Amino acid sequence: MRKQVASAFAPGGALAAHIAGFNARDAQLQMAQAVADVIETPGALVVEAGTGTGKTYAYLVPALLSGKKVVLSTGTKNLQEQLYFRDLPKVVKALASPLQLALLKGRSNYLCLFRLEQHYNHVPVQDEQLIQDLSLIKKWSAETQSGDIGELSYISEDSKALPYVTSTTDNCLGKDCPVYEDCHLLKARKKAQAADLVVVNHHLFFADLALKDTGFGELLPQMDVIIFDEAHQLPDIASDYFGENISSRILLELCRDIDVACKTELRDHPQLAKTADKVTQLIKDWRLQFAPEPGRGNWREQYQKPGMQQALNRVVEAIDMLYLVMKSSLGRSDLVDNAFERLALAKARLQKLTDMQQTGVSLWFETSRLHVNLHLTPLSIADKFRAIVAEHERSWVFTSATLSVNNGFSHYTAQMGLNNAKTLLLESPFSYAEQALLCVPRYLSEPHEQAMAGQLLQIALRLIEANNGRCFFLFTSHRMLKLVAQQLPDLIRQPVLVQGSTGKRLLLEQFVKLDNAVLLGTGSFWEGVDVRGDTLSCVIIDKLPFASPDEPLLQARSEDCSRRGLDPFAEVQLPQAVITLKQGVGRLIRDVSDRGVMVICDNRLVTKPYGEVFLTSLPPMRRTRSLDEAVHFLRKMKVGK
Repeated sequence: MRKQVASAFAPGGALAAHIAGFNARDAQLQMAQAVADVIETPGALVVEAGTGTGKTYAYLVPALLSGKKVVLSTGTKNLQEQLYFRDLPKVVKALASPLQLALLKGRSNYLCLFRLEQHYNHVPVQDEQLIQDLSLIKKWSAETQSGDIGELSYISEDSKALPYVTSTTDNCLGKDCPVYEDCHLLKARKKAQAADLVVVNHHLFFADLALKDTGFGELLPQMDVIIFDEAHQLPDIASDYFGENISSRILLELCRDIDVACKTELRDHPQLAKTADKVTQLIKDWRLQFAPEPGRGNWREQYQKPGMQQALNRVVEAIDMLYLVMKSSLGRSDLVDNAFERLALAKARLQKLTDMQQTGVSLWFETSRLHVNLHLTPLSIADKFRAIVAEHERSWVFTSATLSVNNGFSHYTAQMGLNNAKTLLLESPFSYAEQALLCVPRYLSEPHEQAMAGQLLQIALRLIEANNGRCFFLFTSHRMLKLVAQQLPDLIRQPVLVQGSTGKRLLLEQFVKLDNAVLLGTGSFWEGVDVRGDTLSCVIIDKLPFASPDEPLLQARSEDCSRRGLDPFAEVQLPQAVITLKQGVGRLIRDVSDRGVMVICDNRLVTKPYGEVFLTSLPPMRRTRSLDEAVHFLRKMKVGK
């Protein structure tokens, strides 16, 4: 296959002939050959391909040429769609590939016809927006072929109507559903099973692996090649799926479904409705035991509070009572039979999440304004994932622009249990020394000091003025983002866009359209965002992205590390922060012609010994401590346009 791959990437080859502006790069061909090798001789390959390598084509070409069954898994739904609707068709056409392709998303992305009918006729709450959205969905349901909720662009991404018209593994009736044959999810899965190449996302992949979603489990066994793009996200996502969780939202939805059944199919059973109401009330009382503002923390510690145990015991007793009452009604209503199975599952999960004697796991909670979610997460997935990779003779490819730390892969391969994987580190083809300047300003306070917010604003003002906006301001905490968001708009004439004010996609569209905006973002803007050209030529990062020491999972992993006689800072915290910083820095230079300034407002890059690990792991940009030089670089760029 190496010859076919080389010929496809050659100057007069298939890609150059069919894809406008395609130019093969050495690193791209090197990666494509390595992927071809691992497809021919099954095993595992870990590849870091710096920004601009063209890694998508580098794995698509050998995957399509191999003629084998392939699963492509990406980090997010957006990337999944970009791959399926933009990149794949180009390569398929260029290679004249006869393969059958399919796109498969998680079940919450497909319309559930049964739940739509159920809730459309019995609107759960009197809310005008909800009723309007349900009517729009009802109209669309008669027109759609795929049932993919992504088509509903005229309904907000967080519409209250969506949970009422999509199913979860808990409330899906499966083969007992009256409209089973017309099920959109079932059709999408059948298409995926018949396809040669299926595009999924990591969450869906691990839901299947952990058998958290029945019905998708038949897809994976017949696949020969599994390729993960944005593979740096896998350790955290896999940990979630190999764990357990229970949420008050699931329990309340269950009670709501019982209520619907009592109003329709079991009108002669008032005791069932009353018992479900009691569970609903006690769950709401339990939420009051936590701080009112959303947060996360150590569940073992929280559970020790007397009020907490008391409130949760009441919930458990009420659920036991509901279980007994429902048992006597089995066989009379499909809805109640389904709810009974869900309740049995919830009871078992709650029992697991209140067993404080378990070792090797982190028990933690997170709260939203109205709900509580309890999590049990394994501290390491290495053994479990190693067993999965060894189970069948398959080809596994893990790729991302950010997998190495200090130019090595040992951190990643240890996390994933990939002891025998081949590794390949490919530098970006961009000329960072000429295209970008890295500035760590002098005379900064320490990140935790109060003066820091004011200094950040002063630095930002100078850069924004010199660059006429066109700037991403990335934060490691929502607290600092809010502080800056309150003051910055009054100090500059350029428009300020703030994460959370509207959806991520809309914010990015506005940023590009305005051409002189400043975008303030945290977490989700550090990765998976691609703004090319002059529109983004300055990125400011408030501080090194170390996870908060009281982050429950980090805390548990650090304690475990100490018990094994290792240094938790070097083994857990530092590598994680390096990979996150590399993602943030990667927003700046997206193309060979891009130029810009990267400003990291954290002295520790220079004053602490570990600063060197960060700097070694970043692209080789020219460095300065002078903010004047950074401002001069931006002004010179403007003149040179």
